[in-house]
Amino acid sequence: MKKQEYAIVDIETTGGNASYSKITEIAIVIHDGEKVIDRWETLVNPQKNIPPAIFALTGITNEMVENAPTFDLISDQVFEMLNNRVFVAHNVNFDYSFVRHELGEAGLKWTARKLCTVRATRKIRPGLPSYSLGRLCTSLDIILENRHRAGGDADATAILFSRLLEWDADAELSKMIKNTAQDQRLPPNLPPQDFENLPEKPGVYYFHDEHSKVIYVGKAINLKKRVASHFTGHKITPQRQNFLKDTYSISFEICATELMALLLEGSEIKKLWPKYNKALKKYEPKFGLFNYEARSGYQYLAIGKITKNQKCIETFSSLYDGNNKLRELGTKFEIDHRFCIYGVNCQEADLLDTLKEDLPDLSTHNDKIDAALDFFKSSLPSFAILDKGRTPDEKSCIWVDKGHFYGMGYIASDIVITEISEVKEHITRYASNQYFVQVINAFAEKAPSRVRLLEDSNT
Repeated sequence: MKKQEYAIVDIETTGGNASYSKITEIAIVIHDGEKVIDRWETLVNPQKNIPPAIFALTGITNEMVENAPTFDLISDQVFEMLNNRVFVAHNVNFDYSFVRHELGEAGLKWTARKLCTVRATRKIRPGLPSYSLGRLCTSLDIILENRHRAGGDADATAILFSRLLEWDADAELSKMIKNTAQDQRLPPNLPPQDFENLPEKPGVYYFHDEHSKVIYVGKAINLKKRVASHFTGHKITPQRQNFLKDTYSISFEICATELMALLLEGSEIKKLWPKYNKALKKYEPKFGLFNYEARSGYQYLAIGKITKNQKCIETFSSLYDGNNKLRELGTKFEIDHRFCIYGVNCQEADLLDTLKEDLPDLSTHNDKIDAALDFFKSSLPSFAILDKGRTPDEKSCIWVDKGHFYGMGYIASDIVITEISEVKEHITRYASNQYFVQVINAFAEKAPSRVRLLEDSNT
């Protein structure tokens, strides 16, 4: 069985962000777990100016790198030295993010298990005054030459790593390498702390790009588990690769229930229209119930497709649902079937000449249409869904106003509600759509004990 080998890496760069900055120097020391077996270093032409502050820190000038190879010219050698080895560095995520980014830019897809010698030293040698590389070298009598140059820092890190192997009586290094397997699935530009901060609670999560713009919104019963699922698997589609590359941070909002998370997710998608949310259309109603009056004075009820900014009496997610509702109204109020138009693009001009003879009495007919519409509107309920809160000191509330999602929020447990409609004062308004209403009504049917109708006088 081949012995595990380690690539101990140090780089110098033009700045602190892998997307905007470039590598100016790299050193790689190969360690077989007992000793150093190979070593390589080179300056790198970053193809951009080195800022004065970086020159002051490293001593690397624009003239020094002018004739050095660009990273794409050394990428194959870097890849060969790193591939199938544990990536070791002091503050490993910094070096790892740059190297992975530069390799990716050169067309080489690479990931590795990582080991941070800062974290490892804290575990194996706790209580030292400082864990910066310079201070550690002083504390542990490690010779450090050419500080803030890739070769000098990599050599010192290799000596530190050898010492850690000697002192590691409890196999902490093996545990740490094993535990970093999860980290390797994180996007290259995502700080691991963003993932670690995710709670295992219901809520909505947001992926942001390098400019903090939201590029994806999702909901979860367990935020941490759901976000982790985005980074598992082996898809190499351009969309997924771009999605991972564009992810620079994650934020979240805890919700009390899965239902609230679903409603918030849909509302945020509609408001933000994130780049990578591809199922947005399911939140848009496609059909509506319309009421027209022809030049003859006769009123019509019709189900048709909704065009942009078109007003209607009610929306439906499917033609089937809309036609069924119209059929119910027509039957209940004995409306002449010729005045009920099913499943067409509803424009008044299409309806003017549909009837030529045997017309019902105009006044009686229109009264039936008005009665059907009044009944439909009055039959739409107003109610609240009261459920657990995010903490024991509050309860959550979703309010439906005349059949439409009105808003949701949280009410402190010590607030007394005498009329259920008062909850409207404590919630945040959100835009409604038929999809939300369907989801809320389905929940209300399954959990009637959590529903408070408008006529209820107490909670």
